[in-house]
Amino acid sequence: MKNSTIPQSIISGEAVRSSLEDPEKGTVSTHLGNPPTGQIVSEHETAGIISITNTSPSEDPPTTSSPHLIDWDGPSDPQKPLNWTSARKFKNIVVICYCTFLTPLGSTMFAPALTSVTQTFNNTNPLLSSFSVSVWILGYFFGPLFIAPLSELYGRLPIYIACNTLFTIFNIATAVSPSFSALILFRFLAGTFGGCPITIGAGTFGDLIKPASRGKVIAIWSVGPILGPILGPIAGGYLGEDVGWRWICWVLSIAAGVGAFASALLQEETYPPTLLERKARRLRLETGDAGLKSALSGEKESVGRVFARSIVRPLRLLFLSPIVASLSLFQGVSYGFMYLLFTTFPIVFRDQYGFRTGTVGLTYVGMGIGSILSVIVGGWWTDHIFKTVTRSGKRPFRPEDRLPPLVWMCFALPVGLFWYGWAVEKKTHWIVPIAGTVWTGIGTNMLMMSISTYLIDAHPLYEASATAAATSVRSLIGALVPLAGRSMYETLGLGWGNSLLGFLALAMCPLPWIFYTYGERIRTNQRLKL
Repeated sequence: MKNSTIPQSIISGEAVRSSLEDPEKGTVSTHLGNPPTGQIVSEHETAGIISITNTSPSEDPPTTSSPHLIDWDGPSDPQKPLNWTSARKFKNIVVICYCTFLTPLGSTMFAPALTSVTQTFNNTNPLLSSFSVSVWILGYFFGPLFIAPLSELYGRLPIYIACNTLFTIFNIATAVSPSFSALILFRFLAGTFGGCPITIGAGTFGDLIKPASRGKVIAIWSVGPILGPILGPIAGGYLGEDVGWRWICWVLSIAAGVGAFASALLQEETYPPTLLERKARRLRLETGDAGLKSALSGEKESVGRVFARSIVRPLRLLFLSPIVASLSLFQGVSYGFMYLLFTTFPIVFRDQYGFRTGTVGLTYVGMGIGSILSVIVGGWWTDHIFKTVTRSGKRPFRPEDRLPPLVWMCFALPVGLFWYGWAVEKKTHWIVPIAGTVWTGIGTNMLMMSISTYLIDAHPLYEASATAAATSVRSLIGALVPLAGRSMYETLGLGWGNSLLGFLALAMCPLPWIFYTYGERIRTNQRLKL
């Protein structure tokens, strides 16, 4: 051990930073205080520890030292998730992407067999029939309220394993449901726990992937939520027709079980505060120094305070930020309309066109094609804007520069609704209404991508809360709007019923232009105390 006097407050090296993690961004800020005159640094031989004792040259060293900070062993520490090998990162990414795909798959896989489900339980309430599908989305609202804070308290891995296991269990429970009410309850719980990889997946990739490569990985991860709702009805339609609706749940349970097993076997903890706390705990046992603590531990918060923050901040953003409130509503409305169509396609195409349960699943392909087109066109458009702005050098890339593709492509949503509604009303060839849903898919998915990205960029200090606010609104509307679908169609007809939805969407289409034009002014003028 060697001693040296500290010159003022300058202590270099990553291992000696006194750091606090920002709970919203996961970034690290340095807080180095000025030690008292004559203070001595006792540098342990163990890497990553700096012990600052409150002694002077004329005094004997105390028997116990003040808290020491445990950090990574330099920026290239192989134990830091950002520095893991590609193979080690890859296995974690694959498991998360697989589990993320399953949840939206399960949300719509059930829809084509809805008629046979209601017959099994002698259900005559059309409201409950629609709710049995959309209740899965309601789980997306409640899940993040405890999944996100628990991952902050205990790390990501135990939450992944627990939620993936419970997702499997409640899918099995759905398959053996003794009553319609039990089926609805189990689907709600499956959606609640199945939303785990959607809730903390992006944060996990932030732990693993450096910013330069992060966009590509998140783009691949986003394919699951896009393809899941499309492939679900196709698989569910044929399964329901050939082997019955319960086997839809059994197949999903088997797939979920594979995900839970892979999560327990292959996934590793990636949350830096948890990893450093483990390192500090190990070193406390090895050295007998009870003062060692993680450099990312920060101020110890109670469980209640962490939960309160995760709930209150998104609510304050919804009430205090016109950007978050307005765009979350627009995104939620489009999501609700999408699930209204999902829950009514089996009825419309069975009654109007005589489709069987298996072929009904193919009617969802139109929205899938639209979603894929929106990813291709929207991604190219945004990249083009980014390159144009950065090459010009006149100004930096603003969050509002995410919105020009949406300014135009949001009109695809009302166009698709008008097209689909009047095509089925007039009983045109079945390909015509499905072609209309291509436009609905373009508009809906463009709203999802552009608004989510814009809210994150526009609220860098509160990106997690902004995302949670939008997710909450989207999930609530997505779960509740389909409940009114069948009665609306019975009252207004398919033509005017979908036209009503189209007019509502059309009324909200100016919002992207408003925030593209005035968003920066609104952001800089608003005062958010969160």
